[in-house]
Amino acid sequence: MPDLVVSAPSVPRSEEVLTPEALAFVADLDTRFHDRRDELLAARRERRAQIARTGTLDFLPETAEVRSGDWTVAPVPADLQDRRVEITGPTEPKMAINALNSGARVWLADLEDANTPHWRNVVGGQLTLRDAVRGQLSFTSPEGKEYAVTDPEHAPVVLPRPRGWHFDEAHLSADGRPVVAALVDFGLHFFHNARELLSRGSGPYYYLPKMESHLEARLWDDVFTHAEAALEVPHGTVRATVLIETITAAFEMDEILFELRDHAAGLNAGRWDYLFSIIKNFRDAGPAFTLPDRNAVSMTAPMMKAYSDLLVRTCHRRGAFAIGGMAAFIPSRRDPEVNERAFAKVREDKTREATAGFDGSWVAHPDLVPLCAEVFDEVLAGRDNQLDVLREDVAVRAADLLAVDRTPGERTEQGLRGNARIGMLYLHAWLSGNGAAGIDNLMEDAATAEISRSQVWQWVHNGARLDTGEVVTRDLVERIVAEEHAALGGTVDDDARRLFVECALDDDYPDFLTLQAYDVLLARGD
Repeated sequence: MPDLVVSAPSVPRSEEVLTPEALAFVADLDTRFHDRRDELLAARRERRAQIARTGTLDFLPETAEVRSGDWTVAPVPADLQDRRVEITGPTEPKMAINALNSGARVWLADLEDANTPHWRNVVGGQLTLRDAVRGQLSFTSPEGKEYAVTDPEHAPVVLPRPRGWHFDEAHLSADGRPVVAALVDFGLHFFHNARELLSRGSGPYYYLPKMESHLEARLWDDVFTHAEAALEVPHGTVRATVLIETITAAFEMDEILFELRDHAAGLNAGRWDYLFSIIKNFRDAGPAFTLPDRNAVSMTAPMMKAYSDLLVRTCHRRGAFAIGGMAAFIPSRRDPEVNERAFAKVREDKTREATAGFDGSWVAHPDLVPLCAEVFDEVLAGRDNQLDVLREDVAVRAADLLAVDRTPGERTEQGLRGNARIGMLYLHAWLSGNGAAGIDNLMEDAATAEISRSQVWQWVHNGARLDTGEVVTRDLVERIVAEEHAALGGTVDDDARRLFVECALDDDYPDFLTLQAYDVLLARGD
C-alpha cells in the first residue's frame, strides 16, 4: 500500500488528525476504491452524452425488480428517530458551536458546499468534529469573546457531509495522484470518531452529496463495509442520508436506498443542486428545458412537486426518513419588515413539507429552528416522525419529473443581473475561504452559485428572451457583468469575476464551478 504524501501549508494541531495511522487508513481506502470512483465519473460523462442525444431520461428497466420489490432498509438508530429540524453550516468553530446550541435535532456539519477546501479548512473541520464528539469544542474570538457548547448532552446529532465523488484532494497524494476527497473527509472522521461515538451511544452518521446513480451508492456502501471491518466495529454502524440533488438520482431513489439498505437512514430533497443538475444535464435540450429566474422556481412547480412527493413515498415505503429542503433566510436585526415577510415564507414552505409527509427539514440559521420545530410539532402530534405516512396516492411518471416547460415564471433582466451579482460575490467569498456567504439576507453556498452561472450559460446558448424583450447574448451578459462588478465598488476581486464569466460563457461548459475555483486556490498556495 502506498504512503500518503502530504504537500500542504502548516495548520495548527494538524498532528492530532493527520496521524500516521489515520493517513494509512485513508491511503487504504484510496487504493481500494479510487479506480472504481474514476470509472463512475466516466459513466457520468457517458450518461450525460446520452441525455444530449436523446433529450430525455427514464426509470431504469434493468432495476425494475428493485422498484417493485418488498424490502426495507435496516431500522434507524434511536438517536436518529426524530429529525424534525436540522441546521446546516460549515465546520468553522464559532458557527459549529452556534449550531450545536441551536436546539435543532441534527447538525449537518458541512465539509462540502458550505466549505471552501482550503487546507486549513479541511484539517480544521476535522478538528472541530473531533472536539465536538468529545465535548471539548470551544472558541475565543479575536475580541476575546468566548463560545462553548452549553448543553453537550442534548446537542444535535452531528452528520458530516464529505465532498462529492467528483472532487480530489490536491494536498494528499498516493502513487503520484491526488486522493479522492470524499475518502479523505469520510476516512479521517470515521477513523478518529467511530469508536468514540459508539461508546457514547451514537454512531458515525453522514450526509452523502451529489450522487448520480445507484452504482455510486454501491461504492459508498462498499467503502462503509470495508471501513467497519477495518476498525472492527459492527456492520451497519455507519448510517447515511443521501441528498437526492441530481435529476439522474431522482430516477433511482429506490435503487440508491437498496444499495445502502444496511447503512441507509434516509433521503433529502436538495432543491438548489437539483435545479443545477436539471440545467446542467439538459442545457442543450432546447427552449422547453430553459427555466425562468432561479428565485421564481418554487417547490410547488409541477416538476418539483413530483420530485418531492416521490421522495416521501419512496422513503416511507422503505422505512427511511424523508428530509425536506433548505430555509436559507438569514434574519436581519435592522429590518423587521424583511423578517416578517421572510418568516411567513419559511412557515409556508415548512408547512408544505410537513403536510406532505416529510419527517423534518433544514434551516440555515439558529433563529429559524423554533419556527421549523413548531410547524413539525403540530403535524407530528407527539410522534417522532411520519414513517406511517406512506403517500400511496403518489404516482410519478418520468414525464412528471421532466416537466420543466410547465414551470411558471419569467426570465427577467433583474434575474440575469442577480445571477451575475450573486455569482461574483459568492466566488469572492469562496476564494477567501468562506464557503457559506450571507448575501441579501440569504445563505448562499456553492449550489446557488452553480445555478447562477449555469442559468446564464443556458439562456445564452438557447437565445432566451427577457421580460425587456432583449435576447440573452454573450455581449449582453458581459455588459451586465461589467455593470454589476462596478456597482460592487471593488469588493469583488478579478479572479472571482473572471471565473464567473468563464464558467457562464465559455462554450466548453465546466461540470463544476468549484473545480475551476479550486485550481485558483492551488495557484495561490491554499
